[in-house]
Amino acid sequence: MGSREEMLAMLRMMMMIRNFEETADKLTLRGKVSGGMHNSSGQEAVAVGVISALAPDDVIATTHRSHHHTLAKGFTAREVMAELMTKATGVAKGRGASMHLGDVSRGHFGGNGIVGAGMGIGMGAALGIKMAGDKKVAIGFVGDGGMNTGRTWEAINMAAIWKLPLIVVVDNNQYAVETFIDRVTAGGDLAKRASGFGLPASTIDGQNVLEVRDAVAQAREYALAGNGPTFLNALTYRYYGHNVGEKGQYRTLEEIEDWRSNRDPIDQFAARLFSEGHLDQATFDEMVASVDAEIKDAVEFAENSPHPDPSEVMLNVDSGKLRG
Repeated sequence: MGSREEMLAMLRMMMMIRNFEETADKLTLRGKVSGGMHNSSGQEAVAVGVISALAPDDVIATTHRSHHHTLAKGFTAREVMAELMTKATGVAKGRGASMHLGDVSRGHFGGNGIVGAGMGIGMGAALGIKMAGDKKVAIGFVGDGGMNTGRTWEAINMAAIWKLPLIVVVDNNQYAVETFIDRVTAGGDLAKRASGFGLPASTIDGQNVLEVRDAVAQAREYALAGNGPTFLNALTYRYYGHNVGEKGQYRTLEEIEDWRSNRDPIDQFAARLFSEGHLDQATFDEMVASVDAEIKDAVEFAENSPHPDPSEVMLNVDSGKLRG
């Protein structure tokens, strides 16, 4: 299961992500956040479970809904919040906003506003790792909607053929915008579909942070042994609409309440830590207070940060090298 300190750190990270997302929602409605904002509340265990199983130099490529992946990867609430407000102190220096968080130098190959496009980037990162002979892996995050794009399956096919150190993680919240997965995905079972490419594929409980962590740890060892990619379909749920302002009225209140009340990843993990003696009420209350303070500080930092200087508009548009 890991040490008490590791378990408490995972719980706190999940709590911080939830607080961050709830706060970002409110800021978006107040006009403080630029561009589209996709809330990951309810999906925290996927991000924290995946990242907790990785080494610091392992890399990720993700989707338009990537705040939870980015925070779990170690980016601070300050710099992510600043990026949402397109400030110069943000993750991408104010150029990426919510959907394009990333910093390759820190192992984050970016979010992506194009559905499914991140998988090709993740596969490319895995190819680069193999060509360099490095002992690390790439995570390719994708949503259930992205699993119906050709580029995703092309990337998985190439990773399987070349035995690349890629771990495909479907952050499967079961709705592609407003459409339930069963209405647009033939066969229903994404893991079964992926197994046709000759790689290990399984469906895991994306609300159970320890199950996610253990599955990724096993996939990582498999990849580092030179065996190639693994496919993990993590079943999870988003509590809000596809993006801020979209109410999610295509779902029943009963369905949403069932997931919130009976399958919430934070509540489940906290209850387990309480029951096993790893967590007490005083420690939990301290976590809540420290997370509140961290997010309030992040908002203040972002609001007081400057916007990018117009003179830097061409910065990072290209590599700066002429090609002949």
